Amino acid sequence: MLLVVAEQRDGRLNRASWEAIAAAQQHGTPIQIAVLGSGVEALASELAVADAHEIILIEDAALAQYTADGFVAALVALIGAEQPSHVFLPHTYQTRDFAPALAARLTRPLVTDVTGIKRDGEDVLYVRPVFQGKLNADVAASGPAPHLATVQIGAFRADAAKRGSAPAPVRKAAAGLDPTKIRQTAEAPFKEAKQAVDLSQAERIVAVGRGIKGQEHLKIAENLAQALGAELAASRPICDAGWLPMDRQIGSSGQTVAPKLYVALGISGAIQHLVGMKGSRTIVAINKDAEAPIFEIADYGIVADLFEVVPAMIAELNK
Repeated sequence: MLLVVAEQRDGRLNRASWEAIAAAQQHGTPIQIAVLGSGVEALASELAVADAHEIILIEDAALAQYTADGFVAALVALIGAEQPSHVFLPHTYQTRDFAPALAARLTRPLVTDVTGIKRDGEDVLYVRPVFQGKLNADVAASGPAPHLATVQIGAFRADAAKRGSAPAPVRKAAAGLDPTKIRQTAEAPFKEAKQAVDLSQAERIVAVGRGIKGQEHLKIAENLAQALGAELAASRPICDAGWLPMDRQIGSSGQTVAPKLYVALGISGAIQHLVGMKGSRTIVAINKDAEAPIFEIADYGIVADLFEVVPAMIAELNK
């Protein structure tokens, strides 16, 4: 049995949870899906549509606010009781916080940022990027089960997760928490940046690169984003220049996103940027340089001056 740990916040599933479920289903092993928190019963019916052996609810007041201590303790107890062969988690900020501690507590290997799964006889190989996405490595985890893996956002499509012919059974499991062992006090995510945004949850993104030429021209991208109902993002040079806050940066040193629509304005397509958005469902690139690498992955490419094309797009969208 393979265990998928779904992520929720304030009673809403992170879309990356479905991507992790889709990845786990490719593994070829029956799966269980666990979700942790307080008051998460409402999520049971949402998860139960998946083709899964069962849904496990880990309910505890101590899990109402995320803490690495609480999640690690609850998952150690769950994994000890269920004895899964593998544990899959979405590669989110939250998972990156507690997964290494969970692996250390279990003394089991952790493979992060998985983008693909292969079979080599009886062995499972996990594909993950190395050297800032320039190469992919096939990684085999060794040692006793369970092996832990985090799934890169956008590497697997959430809508590719198989649905079951009937709702999966749901059961509750005790968290086995000792509140005195939780040493941390939770703070709101991104509290250090009041305007910060989790771009990984955006369905549409308009991203700008150096082709925007100057900060005074950002308004054209903002208008397009508003017309599309999209979030505004950028490549690293824009954020390094201070034209947009760092939480808007897409790429290997920023956020990894997989929206339904990604519009790239004046972005050449350096590999460091591409690894952060190549999982987007539909990519539209606008660039004057017909040889720009962004066109190699774009679904639609417009070789033109963005200052001529984008106002025309906005005018059509606003009709």
